Amino acid sequence: MAKKKKIREKEEEIEFKLPKFDEEKFIQKEKRNTKTTFISFLFGLLIALISYFLWANLSENLKWPLVLLFALFSISWLKYIFVKLKIDLTDFGNKGWAGSIAVYFFTWLLLLTILCNPPFYDAAPPHIEIVALPQIQEPGGTVKIVAKVVDNVGVKDINLSITDLQNGSKIYPNISVNKSNGIVTYTFLNPSNKLGGFKYSLVAKDVNNHVSIKNGTFKYDNYAIVLTLPENGTTVYSYTPIEFRVDKDVSRENFRVYYRVNNGPEINVSRVNKNDKSTYRSSPEYKGWPRNENITLKAYVEVIHYFTNLDQKFNNTIKDTTTYHFKTADDPNIGTKDRLIPKDPYKSKQPKNTLNYYLPYYKPTTQTPGFELITLLVAFLAVILLFKNKKKK
Repeated sequence: MAKKKKIREKEEEIEFKLPKFDEEKFIQKEKRNTKTTFISFLFGLLIALISYFLWANLSENLKWPLVLLFALFSISWLKYIFVKLKIDLTDFGNKGWAGSIAVYFFTWLLLLTILCNPPFYDAAPPHIEIVALPQIQEPGGTVKIVAKVVDNVGVKDINLSITDLQNGSKIYPNISVNKSNGIVTYTFLNPSNKLGGFKYSLVAKDVNNHVSIKNGTFKYDNYAIVLTLPENGTTVYSYTPIEFRVDKDVSRENFRVYYRVNNGPEINVSRVNKNDKSTYRSSPEYKGWPRNENITLKAYVEVIHYFTNLDQKFNNTIKDTTTYHFKTADDPNIGTKDRLIPKDPYKSKQPKNTLNYYLPYYKPTTQTPGFELITLLVAFLAVILLFKNKKKK
């Protein structure tokens, strides 16, 4: 018991002593950390400016690799700068170096990202989407050249040329430009009803003289759309197939085929095979066909186009140059069936009287921030966090 009592007394005699706070050393350390952070920040700005000039003068495939290697190599200069400025690095440690390198690197990345994007830097020419509506037209019809031209800085000049591929003659027509959405339109009339091919070329130049060129062709042909069944001048019944052949190249997209009886309402036509753009079939059982009459039939094709992220329909029509004549029988089933309507792309369940294929429709695309913007935000947040951590020490 006496032994335990002595141990207890000795423990009571031991006093807890706080370590002595060296205020001067603490202040010197904080000053050193502030200096290294500020120098790393300024060095990041300097290397970013040098990197920008390298970026602007390097070829596209070398820009990122060489500029990134230059930035990483420049890290070695930080120690040399600290030593030259007589900064005490005896207890700087790995944590101090990691913080300084991070401040330098993210400052470099932040400023370089800003400098390599408009309005400071523009390497991209205007973006052009262009289409001929239709690509094959019948004599007497028009061809609409429609384009969407956008640029991240601004479009300065847009010019269109049309070349007759038969004789090489070229025209530079006046075009309509909608500056609010970048839509360019021109309607080729072909007043001489020339058959054959034509080439169109759209040239767009931005304010920094970067140029984009888009070419395409269209042609005039007597056989863009043809009625193949029945034979012209025959008598037709409700079950008689009314079949059309359309050149599938009239448009890169799906198109609407329809006809009019006695210049009446439009009667849409489904495909024989829903995956085949060239063959379409109808019958006199659809409403719009009269019974026991001599009738005229005229065939049409509507070509349709929507540009990316623009909810505006652009279309034009092909009108068959041939007018067909038939005699309808005294058939009670003629003209009794509901006419076909286009499919609604936003409905899973369609009415029975719908076409067996989809027509072009507006498809908005989800636009997400580019890689440059994400990098910019990450770098900005990283620099803020580093500065906050420095202040807390």
